[in-house]
Amino acid sequence: MATRKKTVGNARTKAAAKPSKAKAKPSKAKPKKPTTKALPGPVEFEGTLASLFGGGRSNRRNGGEDVSYQAQQLIFQAFESRSPRRRVELANQALAIWPDCADAYVVLAEMTHELGEATELNRKAVEAGERALGKRAFTEDVGGFWGILETRPYMRARLALAQCQWASGERDEAIENYRGMLLLNPGDNQGIRYLLAACLLEVGRDDQAAELIEHYKDDASAAWAYASALIAFRRQGDSEDARQLLAEAKSTNPHVPAYLTGKKKMPKQLPDMIGFGDESEAISLVGDYGNSWLQTPKAIDWLRSQ
Repeated sequence: MATRKKTVGNARTKAAAKPSKAKAKPSKAKPKKPTTKALPGPVEFEGTLASLFGGGRSNRRNGGEDVSYQAQQLIFQAFESRSPRRRVELANQALAIWPDCADAYVVLAEMTHELGEATELNRKAVEAGERALGKRAFTEDVGGFWGILETRPYMRARLALAQCQWASGERDEAIENYRGMLLLNPGDNQGIRYLLAACLLEVGRDDQAAELIEHYKDDASAAWAYASALIAFRRQGDSEDARQLLAEAKSTNPHVPAYLTGKKKMPKQLPDMIGFGDESEAISLVGDYGNSWLQTPKAIDWLRSQ
């Protein structure tokens, strides 16, 4: 069964609490940063590739070993560690060896409970990634990011920053970051398009969301199917076209309506792996798009009636 990872960096991990039916009220409490956890399998595999093929562009110090490679190996250990304290130690060791280790800042950001601190650390991660890659990469390698191993720490950093920006209310900045990532890697190994579409729908940019869906029209995911149905309902109401799109969405994943309507409770965290057409995909979808459905007048009632 095809799967899509959900982790910060390679993809994402975040809280998946049931979206509130009421509009959020301003709060004096400090916003919390997105929930994260250790990066799994694919990043560990990336470490193996780096061991086999080296660390990419050379960053040697005093004629010695490639310091970027040494630092990145420490980070791969941090990704595998289940100990928060050990992860922080390894990240700090990596930065001591190589200050431009973007993944080290991402790890430190994951370990803090303060959204503001996490945002700043991820911003430093992006800046470090830019320095490590150099200006040439952003002209010569555009369109091929992620396929080049050494670009992945930068892409993980930029994703983490965008998530923090969205959580802190910097909606336009987050959206632009997601758009920028798709320009660098239109193949979208990280699943950025799903996050971007969810953001666009939540802020009411339906035309832009529809354009994004059209750009990736061969995508057979439930996210695309339910997003298309929601856009049609927002534009046309209970039309034949909207009903047809919703029927197609239900055939893609029949588990989604139960979570959107509250018949089933959402877990506290999104699944690490999703299988197309199963409940894990439904949970992931509602975690991303639930607010857009709940904010659309009569959309949930329409969903129940079909």
